[in-house]
Amino acid sequence: ALRRHIFVCAALTAVIQTQQTVLAAVGEDAEFSCQLLETKDVLQVTWQKISLDVETNVATYSKQFGQRVNDGFTDKFGFKYTGLQNCSIVIRNVMQQDEGCYHCLFNTYPEGSLTGTTCLQVYELHEPVVDVRESNSTEEWVVSCSATGRPAPTVTLSVSQQHLSFSQYNTVSVSNINATFTVTTTAVLSGSCKHSTQVGCAARVLSAPHREVMVMLHEVQQTSDYDNLTLIISLISVIYFLLFLVSSWIILLAAVLVVMVLISVAALHYCSKKKTRRGNFYF
Repeated sequence: ALRRHIFVCAALTAVIQTQQTVLAAVGEDAEFSCQLLETKDVLQVTWQKISLDVETNVATYSKQFGQRVNDGFTDKFGFKYTGLQNCSIVIRNVMQQDEGCYHCLFNTYPEGSLTGTTCLQVYELHEPVVDVRESNSTEEWVVSCSATGRPAPTVTLSVSQQHLSFSQYNTVSVSNINATFTVTTTAVLSGSCKHSTQVGCAARVLSAPHREVMVMLHEVQQTSDYDNLTLIISLISVIYFLLFLVSSWIILLAAVLVVMVLISVAALHYCSKKKTRRGNFYF
């Protein structure tokens, strides 16, 4: 379930207090509220959606008719609190097409309509994906993090140990067909990883809460090329010593196969030692 993160900034339009901007993620509910700061003789409160300078009534409240959500908007809009001095509505399951500005109108007598305006800003942010792999150089890792969102997210890398540091940053942004952006930041992590450490990636859009992924880097214990070469030579020497004792073409063929297998095993052993184990933690 998506967590609800809505941020509002108070603004004053005439004698109406409302939110200037409501920020909501795709799939969340967004709440708008308007309050009269002075007592007025209000006959009806009307909510309108502004699209291409066209005002469309979506919901009304009055003592005579109560709550009314107009046809075509009943699945999307609903009242949270109703009153002639203070009224609020909810936009359910916010989507990109809901983005825009909305009016709340207090129809008063004899002054006429008092209007407040709130604008909805919709964002999208998916969980970052982190990849860590060893570089060709010793004590270096290539860290890559990708995040998809709308508008384009900001991607930040971090590391828990002070003696490890990032360099050679590179960021690429790709526009997707669904109007989102995928931003990938890659950097080289350098230093001696003597203990387990965490590499983090945080993705942000606008002033919404960030999403972060942590990757655990464990101490890397590598077997040297010299040790592997010594192992292979020792195994070959043993095989040929056995061949010297028992001369047979069948044994010779079997010995050659055994040597090939041993070389493959040694190579796999070396590669496995070079790999870094990782574990993911999500926040």
